[in-house]
Amino acid sequence: MTPTPPDSAKRASGNPATKAQIAMTAKQRREQQKQEKLAQYQRELTKRRRSKLVWWVVGSTAGIAIVAAIVASYIFTPKPVTYARGDGDGASISGVATFENTANHVEGDVDYPQTPPAGGDHNAMWLNCGVYAEPVPEVNAVHSLEHGAVWVTYDPAAVDQTAVDAIRAKLPNSYVILSPHEGLDAPVVASAWNAQLKLDSADDPRLDDFLTAYWRSLNAPEPNAACAGAFDAPGKLS
Repeated sequence: MTPTPPDSAKRASGNPATKAQIAMTAKQRREQQKQEKLAQYQRELTKRRRSKLVWWVVGSTAGIAIVAAIVASYIFTPKPVTYARGDGDGASISGVATFENTANHVEGDVDYPQTPPAGGDHNAMWLNCGVYAEPVPEVNAVHSLEHGAVWVTYDPAAVDQTAVDAIRAKLPNSYVILSPHEGLDAPVVASAWNAQLKLDSADDPRLDDFLTAYWRSLNAPEPNAACAGAFDAPGKLS
């Protein structure tokens, strides 16, 4: 009787079919791992692409918003008002009064013949041109008139903030003073050196005519002198 080989011998010798099955299983596992790695790579690649797309959309939207804001700012920001230098002749403007005033530097207050003054003796320091929310010292404002500025004053009891803003929109951004003034006998008064015009309202079209005639007029005593770099009165807004 032939002895039966032990199980260990069977395993050692192996069955070709079993070996093939084992080899196939290992190959399938390797292929599965390969497919899993490939799938993971594809997921990561898709995620990166999606992230790039999101940032591209966000960046493009932000860029468009910035450009739109710049364009809107350019379109809707009021353009600076400018006038050519006036010739100092407002004779054709209805209601313009003219005067003869001296132009000395003095200390202390001055009793001016016009309210507000349209020239005369004044302090050695001029008032910086700009918009003021409070009344300004007359002796300093008159010095600014000497340099060719136009001083627009309004009665705060007769002119509301909307009207003040309307006046402000008409004014150039240099060589002009806008301020409230008590005791006016007109809602708005425009003054230049030796010239003055009382206006019926903030939208009186004669204000434009007055500025055209007298803004930085070469007929002012010191037409090329500065209107900045000196004295800021309280309440200066710009």
